[in-house]
Amino acid sequence: MSQQTVNIRILDKEYQVSCPPEERDALLYSARALDERMRTIRNSGSVIGLERIAVMAALNLTYDLTKLESQTAGQSLSEEAFKRLDNKLDTALQSFETTTSF
Repeated sequence: MSQQTVNIRILDKEYQVSCPPEERDALLYSARALDERMRTIRNSGSVIGLERIAVMAALNLTYDLTKLESQTAGQSLSEEAFKRLDNKLDTALQSFETTTSF
């Protein structure tokens, strides 16, 4: 499966992420959702620092995912789908960590 590089923008920083062409739209959607979540956290004023904002956003998204997983137990969402989403989150956070050094 071929990979393509996609440019995403989160909190006014640009990142390059590789993904299969058929997952490009999902990646862009995820990046917009993460950007919105991080902006909301930053604008609340209760969390300071880009790294802390990213960690809080990751915790919030993981909580939402866990809550959804427990609500849909036994339904159509497979464990494999959650693993793929978890891998995407890991990749995005690793990309974020490598581009922001403190």
